[in-house]
Amino acid sequence: MVSNTGNPSAAFLVIGDEVLSGRTQDMNVAFIAKSLSEKGVDLMEVRIVPDVVPTIASALNDLRNKFDLVFTSGGIGPTHDDITADAVAEAFSTKLVVNSEAKALIEARAKAQSLELNEARLRMARIPVGAKLINNSVSGAPGFNIGNVYVMAGVPKIFRAMVSEVIPGLPSGKPQLSRTITINRPEGEIAHELGRIAKKWPSVSIGSYPFFKNNASGTTYGSNVVVRGQDEESVIKAEKQIKEFFLN
Repeated sequence: MVSNTGNPSAAFLVIGDEVLSGRTQDMNVAFIAKSLSEKGVDLMEVRIVPDVVPTIASALNDLRNKFDLVFTSGGIGPTHDDITADAVAEAFSTKLVVNSEAKALIEARAKAQSLELNEARLRMARIPVGAKLINNSVSGAPGFNIGNVYVMAGVPKIFRAMVSEVIPGLPSGKPQLSRTITINRPEGEIAHELGRIAKKWPSVSIGSYPFFKNNASGTTYGSNVVVRGQDEESVIKAEKQIKEFFLN
């Protein structure tokens, strides 16, 4: 799928029963969205799937054929339900093997922490044939990249470290510029004029995000209006028009 900005397009696949059940709240979408935006990569879809190999493999094949880049989080740990590597191998029709480089990294970390290199830890060294490792500076066990798919841990601290490793090597586009205008009026009062302004500036995205604040005199309703676009001049002019109409 081609982004309407001309930038590389991306999708994010969140993997885990714990997210779908509500037991775990995803903390990674906002981080990767911001990281990709700064790189000039447009995140265009986020999908959540359970820990089921055929479901993960099907989602991966769909997304990797639609978007330039696909990122995943979750399911590469040491337990029986960490099956993302199995699903990726199935999606790419390749074998899943114990990668010697990954094994060495896990073995070194275990030795440094006086931990046993047991069967569970070695599960994290299983990597699809043809994949390249993604460094994990937090806990040692690597993620991996195969084709246009980047497979990373779900634990936020580790995920962020892996994203930081991956971002510099990605294809880049033109970053989106963003301006936020806070308007202390309900959306219903600004919607008509905001829509008119948005039509005047088709090259920028104008979104309205409502909020409310409780104070001594009652509840104050307002909206944060966000102007985003690649052309700085258009963003600034649209921002100026919004401010002139609603804040003056």
